[in-house]
Amino acid sequence: MNNTGEEWYANIIIDISHEKVDRPFQYKIPRALQDKIKVGMEVIIPFGRGNAKRHGYVIEVTNQAECAIERLKEITDLVIDSVSLEANLIQLAGWMKETYGSTMIAALKTVLPAKQKYRAIEKKTVHLLLSISEAEELVQYYKKKHQVGRERLLTQLMIEQDLPQELITGRLQVPVKTIQAMAEQGILQVIVQSNYRNPILHPSAKEEKKRLSAAQQAIVEDVLSGVPLSLIHGITGSGKTEVYMEIIAGMIDRGKQAIVLIPEIALTYQTVLRFYKRFGERISVMNSKLSAGERYDQFERARHGELDIIIGPRSALFTPFSNLGVIIIDEEHENSYKSETMPRYHARETAIQIASMYGASVVCGSATPSLELYYMTKQGKCRLYELQERLTGGTLPKVYTVDLREELKRGNRSIFSRQLSDLIAERLESGQQSMLFLNRRGYAGFISCRACGHVMKCPHCDVSLSEHKNGRLTCHYCGYEEPMVSHCPKCGSKYITGFKAGTQQIVETLQKQFPGVRVLRMDADTTRTKGSYEKILSSFANGEADILVGTQMIVKGHDFPNVTLVGVLAADLSLCSNDYRAGERTFQLLTQAAGRAGRGQLPGEVVIQTYQPEHYSIVHAAKQDYKGFYEEEILYRELMSYPPIAQMMVVLISSKEEEKGLQLARKLATRLEEQSTVYVDQRSGRRRCQVVGPAKASIGKIQDIYRTVLYVKHPEYEVLITMKDQLELYTKTMELKTETIQFDFNPMNTY
Repeated sequence: MNNTGEEWYANIIIDISHEKVDRPFQYKIPRALQDKIKVGMEVIIPFGRGNAKRHGYVIEVTNQAECAIERLKEITDLVIDSVSLEANLIQLAGWMKETYGSTMIAALKTVLPAKQKYRAIEKKTVHLLLSISEAEELVQYYKKKHQVGRERLLTQLMIEQDLPQELITGRLQVPVKTIQAMAEQGILQVIVQSNYRNPILHPSAKEEKKRLSAAQQAIVEDVLSGVPLSLIHGITGSGKTEVYMEIIAGMIDRGKQAIVLIPEIALTYQTVLRFYKRFGERISVMNSKLSAGERYDQFERARHGELDIIIGPRSALFTPFSNLGVIIIDEEHENSYKSETMPRYHARETAIQIASMYGASVVCGSATPSLELYYMTKQGKCRLYELQERLTGGTLPKVYTVDLREELKRGNRSIFSRQLSDLIAERLESGQQSMLFLNRRGYAGFISCRACGHVMKCPHCDVSLSEHKNGRLTCHYCGYEEPMVSHCPKCGSKYITGFKAGTQQIVETLQKQFPGVRVLRMDADTTRTKGSYEKILSSFANGEADILVGTQMIVKGHDFPNVTLVGVLAADLSLCSNDYRAGERTFQLLTQAAGRAGRGQLPGEVVIQTYQPEHYSIVHAAKQDYKGFYEEEILYRELMSYPPIAQMMVVLISSKEEEKGLQLARKLATRLEEQSTVYVDQRSGRRRCQVVGPAKASIGKIQDIYRTVLYVKHPEYEVLITMKDQLELYTKTMELKTETIQFDFNPMNTY
């Protein structure tokens, strides 16, 4: 804004409510305040017919009036030195809108807790107001009058001066009307307290603080000294959780709160149990399995200072703590930390922004860090700590890589290789447990040869082609197409098709091959209901099953000391997904899966079944060699200008009419090409910005809406934001009726 005579306006919300952000009110900004007003500020405004003074929050500043200027009222004043939780959340929403290409309304609805009307759970206590002698006198009076209920209640209150009302109406059978009448007479008082829903089942046992190693203690002391951003790169079982808990304990001692992010809801059970045993009742969870009332109550408990720690997936970031000290992001490499709806924010980046607002620290941890964060440690933007020893003193499991091409040549068409079958039989005989992991990521149609392992790939992008129903194989990065093949182009085999296997099929095969085996299955189908995760995991932990079969949710963060065998049934499924991150994801999944074996006193073994045993992701995962994998993968990213070497923006165009969507995409591509000519390397004279597309999205049509994508790459994130802003201004000049445009930065999944 400036004072050159141009009028400026503020869009303001009166009531900070998830449901009411759709209805902001616009006000004129007085000239005297034009250089002071910013998004998130609390202001005083005239409201309603009587122009009563109300407080509101600025959610947007614009030079566009939404109605006749003479109808707009002026902001009265700023609320000086007001830094409320609401103001911080609105500032955060403004940052998310700008950074991720969202609307302000969508950003506000993401960060603000829903203030719906849930019936409060009330705790009512009945308190005696009379002295014992006065009460004894009154009891005698009630006896004479045969007022049995009043006599019973007063007699009990003489013994215990405070009683729960539910006990009085239940066990003592005294009606509520009698209690109310006695309260009106000044005999007793009914005390009402809000009893917030607590989703945590309280375990009875307490966990004592464990003694940290010198390496662990050094990390704790360093973080507590004020390191803003750090990565704990620790092998599986190295005690990262112990470090987290000690950092949190230090923050609580300083009067601060902590947010602990976990990637999957399946991790909540074991994680919360450990934290609750250490920290007691001032801890809660936030996840999608909670009822709406439970979620609302956790926000209220945090707002009122009743919690020190909240644990949950990325949405837990927006817990309204007033004195946040640390945000911990466990398994920070997980793609579930990226939102797939507007605003498409990444939890790590958003956590760093939140921490900067509160002066808090961000601590990330993983055995297989994301390339983005590890790259930041190389650039000196993030402190790196390493934990290379298991807490139990045990060693990493022994890993066997089985070539499924050789199994097929030997006549084995089973889901299980001979080596895996033999090791399962050994575990069943010895009473030890096994986990079988079906790597189903990327199931959406990659084509591979069972005879030689050849995968149909795009000649331009080095990603697998996806099979479409029209009999064509398509690249979803550049639009390249070719016909579906009936024979392998490398070896001529007719055994070239999509991989087809599921957890249910695996369970059935196990039961046929090993009669009497006790198997638990954990996948999307078996974990739909509330509490299903906890039930399956606790059953397996209690030894009620010999084998746990599941998808990727079983390999992340769980600690079962009796598990000595892990089988990875189809390593290639994630390796061959049509995504430049395929190698990274495969390495991460295999390393995490291997880390589930041998976490107790007994040694562990891992069998990785694959058609591509020579692939660098699988070779390094078998060795548990992150640094070796990183060095090889980062060269590939540099060669192809992929994140983290370059930044990437996706422009998704959706339209009810395919041709109109394609026409709009071409116009936007032309505009982006024109913009990209500005960004030229001064030394080489080469354009630093790349525009790829337009091309059909991987799923070209969803619910009769056609989808087209453009990709833009540039080394600097800020340049992509500028290009996004300019593209938004350009599209405002168009009359878009059936087309919509969305942006995504550094996507975790393909479009």
